[in-house]
Amino acid sequence: MTLLWAEQALLADGWAEDVAITLDGTRIAKISVGAAPQGQRVGVLLPAPTNLHSHAFQRAMAGLTERRGPDPRDSFWTWRQLMYRFLDRLTPDDVQSIAAFVQMEMAQAGYAAVAEFHYLHHGPGGVPYANPAEMAERIAAAATQTGLGLTLLPVLYEVGGCDGRALGPGQNRFGTTPDSFAALMQGAEVALQGLPDDTVLGVAPHSLRAVSAAGLAFAAGLRPDTPIHMHLAEQMAEVEEVLAHRGARPTEWLLANADVDARWCLIHCTQMLPAETKALAASGAVAGLCPITESSLGDGIFDGVAYASEGGRWGVGSDSNIRIALAEELRTLDYSQRLRDRSRAALATADKSTGRVLFQTAAMGGAQAAGRDAGAIGIGKLADLVALNSSGPDMAGHRGDTTLDAYIFAGDDRMVTDLWSAGRHLVTGGRHFAATEITAAYLATVTKLRAL
Repeated sequence: MTLLWAEQALLADGWAEDVAITLDGTRIAKISVGAAPQGQRVGVLLPAPTNLHSHAFQRAMAGLTERRGPDPRDSFWTWRQLMYRFLDRLTPDDVQSIAAFVQMEMAQAGYAAVAEFHYLHHGPGGVPYANPAEMAERIAAAATQTGLGLTLLPVLYEVGGCDGRALGPGQNRFGTTPDSFAALMQGAEVALQGLPDDTVLGVAPHSLRAVSAAGLAFAAGLRPDTPIHMHLAEQMAEVEEVLAHRGARPTEWLLANADVDARWCLIHCTQMLPAETKALAASGAVAGLCPITESSLGDGIFDGVAYASEGGRWGVGSDSNIRIALAEELRTLDYSQRLRDRSRAALATADKSTGRVLFQTAAMGGAQAAGRDAGAIGIGKLADLVALNSSGPDMAGHRGDTTLDAYIFAGDDRMVTDLWSAGRHLVTGGRHFAATEITAAYLATVTKLRAL
């Protein structure tokens, strides 16, 4: 048993003060409001969100793609070519050290778990490893090092475009057929066996550009009770390609041809028409938003205001991992809505402030997307918890919703003091328990890679 006491906590039914919470291993066993100080004392206690979209290896690319290429219209597509060239250098040892560092940073930023959209399967040139799940094992090994909750999403990646063309040189390390993907999934299941019970194995058909209609149906049916994630409607060129070859825009086509429901998480969705936004919200799926990466790549702006007005569910992820910062993801999302609409407090409601809506929605949507019984502080829920320092200059004196407003709009992740993932106490005093060794291994890896 672990006993925590918070000056204030955001419970499933709202804010409460002087809250004692008992953890029975991985879950919340008891909550007492108005309790005397006892156990480990923290300032503000919140449900820790899940990072619902990550490509771990891209963390090592941070800072390497900010020069203009020869194309004056430098865009997502020129960035992608740089990414392809970079990843061909990566070994399994590199991927493990990068993934461990990323997961450590996520914990220190306030995320309790990550949904890893895992598509780096093979060796350089697309040569398969003897074990098809070699790279999946390395992601699992990183989770063993860090203790972060993991939803692993192996990616089906069949073709180089909607016309069925072969994979290009930069894509060969991703390539799978339905048969090889089924073998990969079996290997991934074995790789996850040593991880805690809150670990989840889902599936990820990469995108409508990279999977056939038959491949999508195969992937969706392979593990019908687990999360299914997919990139959708990220770039206008993607929309135009899907429209040209499938006769409908990506969101329109997917909703008409797949049973999209609450197990689905559609990533980005920055290029949707109003009717598509409304229809996706009605499906019960989670929109997986990555505001920092979407800003970096010039993807566009997700219509969060319209989506929320239709009851849509969403969460956030760090995607390219160039900056892992939970508060900043939420702030960037909200500021994008304000800039587009020339408004303020765009996502606030009559009874909840902007910060409350942002944080609570992200916590609940991320948990749903990851297939994780978390997202709120309630009895029986996984103990995914994050504590914030309540005594700093930006937080002192704030209560309730304004605490979250101060954290998101005036603060940053340095406010995080403690992080629990399914009851595992990973961060104390703002620092991960294995930060020294994980950081040293990552530094050795990136020093080598940048010298190549």
